[in-house]
Amino acid sequence: MGLAVTTTNTSPPTLIAASSATRSLGRPLYHHHHSSISVSPPPILSSRICKLNVKISLPVCRVSGSQVKVEDGIDDESCELVNGVELSIGEGADNIDAYLFKAVKNNNGTGILLLSDVLGFQDSSIKDFAYRIACNGYNVLVPDLFRGNPWVKHQPKVMFQQWLATQDPQRVAQDIDMAAKWLVDEFIAAGVTEKLGIVGFCYGGGRVIDILAKDQGAHFGTGVSFYGTRINPSAAANVKVPVLLISGDNDPLCPVNLFKDIEKSIGKGSRLLVYEGRGHAFAHRPESPEDDEDAEQAFTVLRSWLQERLAVNN
Repeated sequence: MGLAVTTTNTSPPTLIAASSATRSLGRPLYHHHHSSISVSPPPILSSRICKLNVKISLPVCRVSGSQVKVEDGIDDESCELVNGVELSIGEGADNIDAYLFKAVKNNNGTGILLLSDVLGFQDSSIKDFAYRIACNGYNVLVPDLFRGNPWVKHQPKVMFQQWLATQDPQRVAQDIDMAAKWLVDEFIAAGVTEKLGIVGFCYGGGRVIDILAKDQGAHFGTGVSFYGTRINPSAAANVKVPVLLISGDNDPLCPVNLFKDIEKSIGKGSRLLVYEGRGHAFAHRPESPEDDEDAEQAFTVLRSWLQERLAVNN
């Protein structure tokens, strides 16, 4: 296990320093075992047992829906903490599908835009993570970045670039803007909150920097990029809010030196966490006990980061 984080304390020498000092984080409340999520002390949560069974087409910026469905034999108290709906944002051919996860108990009114990796918004690992964030009091919107055509697991890797070429970056950016506007209208314009947050993984993690650079601090108060790919380093200088960058030092898609430069370029209290021995996607798709342990810590850091920069201020 290894982690680098900017703080005033110190930690064992197994950690990789990406900033001026390091510390070891305590055990988080969540433990992700690939297919399930447990919470202590509240009842056991498992986002995989919570099924979204309602689709709602909404041309306007309002949403209503049903409580998430729980499979037989599962204590439904575990799913009462989050309400999940599937909705459509926009009108006509320009509409996009999305999931909205809303905290039922202790909702702090803050909206979070979560951008998926290339496997798309319907992938179980993405929905798991969105559910976990929502359990901490948030309203998490997960848009379909790929218009129903995500990358499919186990396809030959030689086909990836061909698939990526079908995803027009300008169209993706416009869809993200549409989703962001939905959150603005739903939460900021309605006076529910002052700032939004944005979280992204892999492909979506790279778009976090793009969106924040464009937003200029108008609506988003912070961002979290998990091993973001295809990042435009020059965009980082235009980001006006602190960003949490999380990656592993064994990730060929995310050079640590690049993230160090991005951290410095953004400044404003941004932080880079580098986990020793971890590869790509370890935090939301852990594949080993070591991945699992560091995924726990990464989620704990994420939760504290959002709490300090959004929930408290909003």
